[in-house]
Amino acid sequence: MVQAYILIQTEVGKASTVAESVSKIAGVIQAEDVTGPYDVIVRAQADTVDALGRMVVARIQQVDGITRTLTCPVVHL
Repeated sequence: MVQAYILIQTEVGKASTVAESVSKIAGVIQAEDVTGPYDVIVRAQADTVDALGRMVVARIQQVDGITRTLTCPVVHL
């Protein structure tokens, strides 16, 4: 299982709507509105890195109001 934090920038005033929409996507554990350089932070999981990438590109980035994402995989050192 691969987990990652996905940092999302949204259009002005869309953070709550984006967080709500993203939270309904399979594999998303949590989606929260935040302040700072990013508007929403998501914790997600998938079976493989490839499946995680497909989720981000095909599902999360397609949500209306998202302008940019940054995916940060969780590592266990």
